[in-house]
Amino acid sequence: MSASSGPVAAVNGADLLLWVAVPYICLAVFVVGHVWRYRKDQFGWTSHTSQLLERRWLRWGSPLFHLGALAVIGGHVVGLAVPASWTRAVGIDEHAYHTVAVTLGSVAGIAMVTGLGMLSARRLLTRRIRPTTSGSDKLLFPLLSATVLIGVAATFVHNIAGGGYDYRSTVSVWFRGLFTLQPQPEAIAGAPLLFQLHALTACLLFAVWPFTRLVHVWSAPVGYLRRPYLVYRRQEPAPAYGRRPARRRPDARKVIR
Repeated sequence: MSASSGPVAAVNGADLLLWVAVPYICLAVFVVGHVWRYRKDQFGWTSHTSQLLERRWLRWGSPLFHLGALAVIGGHVVGLAVPASWTRAVGIDEHAYHTVAVTLGSVAGIAMVTGLGMLSARRLLTRRIRPTTSGSDKLLFPLLSATVLIGVAATFVHNIAGGGYDYRSTVSVWFRGLFTLQPQPEAIAGAPLLFQLHALTACLLFAVWPFTRLVHVWSAPVGYLRRPYLVYRRQEPAPAYGRRPARRRPDARKVIR
């Protein structure tokens, strides 16, 4: 698989707005929004689970989406944050890197898309779930779907059907420049349109993150591992007047986490 990068484009005012101002604004909203949400809405810091209302779609859709999302995020961290020189230093050439990245990324992307599709269909088609959809959900689900689908489309068009595109010499350079306070908008200005759209929708996703159910990713249930067991007993019917209460059966005791 060949890897070719696009030409470096000249920077104009629109590029400065799209690739410098918008990302920094979204990152600022991401940080300040989380602080505000934690201080003002700790009781709403949850995924608003609806498992009790419907389980069949959730049983398959949730693991596919979450496991696929973890794999996709891990791949993005390596692809965007780790320079190509670092992977070459440990003996991984560009051809091997792109082959593994495209293969594993495609599997993870398909799992994430499938899970997200099932969760979205569950929310739209299940009558009991539909009223629980909040205004933030109506913004989050389309934006998240657009980000994921554009990313999958970019991988297929440019790295599977198109022979390969070296995004680590363009998009990754722009991404790292934002965090080192040395933005390089020219690095992404010449990238293919699908990669640009994927980057923009990802920035918008970070901006809405603090105000949606996505905040629950920061609330890992660590305390669950050391929480004592809770004992539940089945409620027996009240005995009739003048009769002795029925003896509790041994199987009426249930121990759960």
